[in-house]
Amino acid sequence: MEPVREPVVEPVTEEPAPPPAQGEEEHLSLALANSAVARPGGHTFDFLGTPAQANQWLARHGLAPVDLGMREMCAAQLRSLREQIRSLFAARAEGLPALPAAVGAVNDAMTRVPTAPLLRWDDERGPYRATAHPTTAMLDHALAALAADAADLLTSPDAERLTACGSAPCNRYLLRQGRRHWCSTRCGDRARAARAYARRTQAGTR
Repeated sequence: MEPVREPVVEPVTEEPAPPPAQGEEEHLSLALANSAVARPGGHTFDFLGTPAQANQWLARHGLAPVDLGMREMCAAQLRSLREQIRSLFAARAEGLPALPAAVGAVNDAMTRVPTAPLLRWDDERGPYRATAHPTTAMLDHALAALAADAADLLTSPDAERLTACGSAPCNRYLLRQGRRHWCSTRCGDRARAARAYARRTQAGTR
């Protein structure tokens, strides 16, 4: 038996981001789930592959300033949440039980930051309420927003349209519209070409 080869994951350098899959613009958690894109040949381009790229991704989606200065530990937390959300999306799309660890990770991210302004007391201005200073908890707030969006998507009517792209080897998720079940025109063209090739092959063997 040949050993199983793990896919090669490459941090993104000049790889342009693919067009958003259907539903990404409404649900940031879907964009997060799709931030590691599988390519033919067993390669995966990871748009969160380095701290700088993870910072850029958060900034592009309005979740952090461009100069947040993320470290690898923070980027790893973002990648970890991505995998847990992907696990939940896969379970929902395939009608399978969710992994308790994935549910726990999403709940932990949502409850890591206060949901209400806390009571503060200043010697000059007296008592007042305010949220945590954004520069001290920016990543936690971003993770909480992404986790809450995933929970909203999974419990909304849109979850019925959640599906994996039907064009191998693409690993992205989308919200299906009608019979369309691929994430981009490129994937749709590849799926149609694969079906046409399969039909020609079958016809040639008869």
